[in-house]
Amino acid sequence: MEEKQRVLNSLFFPVVFVIFLWIIKFFEIAMELDFVHGGVLPRELSGLKGILFSPLIHGDWKHLFDNSIPVFLLTFALFYFYRGISFTIFIFLYFISGILLWIIGRDAYHIGASGIIYGLASFLFLSGVIRKVRHLMAISLLVVFLYGSLIWGLLPFDYEVSWEGHLSGAVTGVALALLYRDKGPEPEKHSWDEEEEQEEDMLGYNAPEKNDETDDNN
Repeated sequence: MEEKQRVLNSLFFPVVFVIFLWIIKFFEIAMELDFVHGGVLPRELSGLKGILFSPLIHGDWKHLFDNSIPVFLLTFALFYFYRGISFTIFIFLYFISGILLWIIGRDAYHIGASGIIYGLASFLFLSGVIRKVRHLMAISLLVVFLYGSLIWGLLPFDYEVSWEGHLSGAVTGVALALLYRDKGPEPEKHSWDEEEEQEEDMLGYNAPEKNDETDDNN
């Protein structure tokens, strides 16, 4: 019952966030608007608003759909494994990656939640390595597999894609994983580790005490 409640609590924010992304797109299409200018425009004061709005804006339905699944999976993993600091990590990732994109991005409007995806994936993977939690590494690798070109998206191969946004998110995720390396799920114990600990305890319990007095029978 407790595990079920934990899963439900962890699902709440990812579900609400993804639904919000779709509501924004429906509203944009229904009202015949174009939200692209709400994206990050690097090194322009008018582009600062994109730090807040750009992850919520997507170019078309395919762009939104492609981002929705990994955003949902990674955000759920964050809130499930890092309950105490999940909101902190998400907020820091959201805004710091946007600020970094505003600094390093090329002169164009950058939109989409891809930066969050790269940030969450890098955070969960590196944190999983640091804390020796296989579930986190497995989830990150699964997203890499599902998302296809996750690694290649960090390189400037396709200038129609904001590789700077991807890079900003990944760098932020790595920085947060290092900053919060002492926070998160406890390292997993393997069965052989537990057996070794039990053997050590038994040996320590059964070991005879050293007697400093000599027994002289001569």
